[in-house]
Amino acid sequence: MKDKLNLFSFKGKYRILHLTWFAFFMTFVVWLSLGPMMPFIQQALSLSEQQAKVLLILNVAMTIPARIVVGMLVDKFGPKIMFSSILVLGGLVSIAFSWMQSYEQLALLRFLSGFIGAGFVVGIRMISEWFPAKQTGAAQGIYGGWGNFGSAGAAMLLPFIASSFGEIDGWRYAIIIASVLAIGYGIFYYFNVTNTPKGSTYFKPKKIGAMEVSSYSDLVLYILMNIPLYLSLSLLTWKLSPEKMNIISSNMEFSVYIVFAFVFVFQVFKTWTVNAQHLKNSIPKQYQYKFKQVAILDWAYLVTFGTELAVVSVLAMFYVDWFELPKITAALLAGVYPFINLFARPGGGYLSDKYGRKITLVVLFFGITLSFLTLSNVDKSWSIHLVVVLTIVGGIFSKAGSGAVFAMVPLIQRRLTGQIAGMAGAFGNVGAVLFLTANSLVDYDEFFMLIGMVSSLVLALIIIFLEEPKGHMTEILDDGTVEIIKLN
Repeated sequence: MKDKLNLFSFKGKYRILHLTWFAFFMTFVVWLSLGPMMPFIQQALSLSEQQAKVLLILNVAMTIPARIVVGMLVDKFGPKIMFSSILVLGGLVSIAFSWMQSYEQLALLRFLSGFIGAGFVVGIRMISEWFPAKQTGAAQGIYGGWGNFGSAGAAMLLPFIASSFGEIDGWRYAIIIASVLAIGYGIFYYFNVTNTPKGSTYFKPKKIGAMEVSSYSDLVLYILMNIPLYLSLSLLTWKLSPEKMNIISSNMEFSVYIVFAFVFVFQVFKTWTVNAQHLKNSIPKQYQYKFKQVAILDWAYLVTFGTELAVVSVLAMFYVDWFELPKITAALLAGVYPFINLFARPGGGYLSDKYGRKITLVVLFFGITLSFLTLSNVDKSWSIHLVVVLTIVGGIFSKAGSGAVFAMVPLIQRRLTGQIAGMAGAFGNVGAVLFLTANSLVDYDEFFMLIGMVSSLVLALIIIFLEEPKGHMTEILDDGTVEIIKLN
């Protein structure tokens, strides 16, 4: 009898799916609580517009390296302890943030809290352990789509809670309540899940500190693929510099660049040491994979998730600036965008399971490209109804694309799933930084044009170089026996 997804079940793997997407949901409530709370914080502490913008930037900065590190740790220690730890520690940091009094304290704690956004990576490994390849796309899509809705949950609930407590300290109580709930759920999660189904083995990488690759050419590509991560962090630093927001001094800016250069050199050294002996020996076939698959999925997620974060950030102002809609109306129309995640991301994963990983990505990226290139031709004479429909269509394609990307991520190399997911997740944040920075420098039509152009380039990479996962993966159990994991 064919095993069909039964989302109304709360037994076995479905229980793990529901518990895990809600864990992801809670991390996003805590992490992205800053956006809806910012008007309250700004008023209560008399922050300038510039100071508020800097806090929003700092909120995402740490997430980029954190997703890489958490990806390594989850492969080593397992998703059970990692998700629980992120929820508990993230909640404690968020509570500390809520009681800070000076702007400097707020900025430091908000920067540190960025690691909470890395929780997404943990669930990718957990779901891949519990669901077979033929269902992993739909399951990962539900996990990502429903968990991502935590941002909407924060936006809908926290302002109401803050208002009920009063204008001065209401934001503090709202954040504390969300954080306490996250801590409680983190403890609950630890005692109610296991890393794998009973009798299954949790495969770990031989070494931690860098991803194991299968050839010297893959090693070079892996090193090169880390450069965009440092460039995006440098871009954030530049936005804080005297040339832009004038939040940090020139000396501080230069010092940060030096630190980034030092860390990159150290990472290259660590990557080489992890892989040197590994590559000298004959690599068993079951441990071989093509890193180009990882690289293409990284760039694909840069487009899909980067577009999602960037567009949802600017959509309301786009409607106001270009079509002179009332702010409330614009906010309501823009609020449709996050809701798309509830069905679009699972839909992208489901289509990948049913019709194939590569063909689904090709179709969805064609849709992203066409949607945003069309939006780049919008002018102020266009019907607002048509423009809203176009933005929703673009959102459906981009969010379904995110689901399709992570339908394939767990099928590259099982024991490295956390690291592969971490790198792809980090590239998603890089995309958000890239597109939001572009939005601050150009007009909306050029912003949409950039998304369409980058999407078209990634579409070409997918068509030419991406390979459909076929056959099976094999892993060696601790007792030396071989486990076969079917991919299609």
